[in-house]
Amino acid sequence: MTEALIAAGSAVVVGILSLIGVMITNSRSNSKMQSEMKTAQAVTEERIDELTREVREHNNFAHRIPVVEEKIKVINHRLDNLEKYHKPN
Repeated sequence: MTEALIAAGSAVVVGILSLIGVMITNSRSNSKMQSEMKTAQAVTEERIDELTREVREHNNFAHRIPVVEEKIKVINHRLDNLEKYHKPN
């Protein structure tokens, strides 16, 4: 009977030690995972900021193109008028 109690007691102690080991390993793994997630989140946010800057730059360019096209149209019209005026007979 005592041998059975000793065996059961040692099994309980081994189980508790194993549980403590698993809890420590799990805690460290969780901390490492959270650290990696924070790093990945920071990189993602930086990429989003860069893309936002590029989109704003592109939008500014897209707003200016019609203005440039209109100016070119006016310049071409004026050139046509000048060529007609100075055309030799």
